[in-house]
Amino acid sequence: MQKPVMVCLDLEGVLVPEIWINVALQTGIEELKITTREMPDYDALMKRRLAILHQHKLTIGDIQRVIDNMGPLEGATAFVGWLRERCQVIILSDTFYEFASPLMRQLGFPTIFCNQLELDAAGNIVAHHMRLQNQKKHSVAAFQALNFHVMAAGDAYNDTAMLGEADAGFFFRPPDHLPKEFPQFPVTQTYDELRNAFQRAGSLRP
Repeated sequence: MQKPVMVCLDLEGVLVPEIWINVALQTGIEELKITTREMPDYDALMKRRLAILHQHKLTIGDIQRVIDNMGPLEGATAFVGWLRERCQVIILSDTFYEFASPLMRQLGFPTIFCNQLELDAAGNIVAHHMRLQNQKKHSVAAFQALNFHVMAAGDAYNDTAMLGEADAGFFFRPPDHLPKEFPQFPVTQTYDELRNAFQRAGSLRP
């Protein structure tokens, strides 16, 4: 008997645009364009980002206004809907609940595991708190321990442990250098390609 299927998806770059790149474009702060596609150490990246926000006196409200004007990538909502009709879907992201809520609404409220921000009374972001170090990999392992067949897709350095832990892992629109460093993960560029990859690897119905 086939195990039930769980699909784990990264959020930014897979289902929605990169939040920090949009903040950089809206504020003109070039340093905020750096993401986990270029910088593997997420904790160091977030400390760098928070220092930049403090320097420029940007609050959680400034970030949320940018997010409110964002939407899912074209085709993402339909893709998530297609998956949810055929298997369980979890979004595993290193973003924060304070950022993700408006985007989850537009995706039909799939379940998301992510992290939290610490704010002061003025709305300044004073710290970030990772719910669990390497949570993507640990979540996949936990789902496997619950007897799920787990598939995953991501686009950045911080997704590679998740892809490696999964029964089947795929890159989705990664930067050119990542598939050279991690050639074991097949590359998909469209939702149709990713849908077909999941169908084959998880025996999902068309």
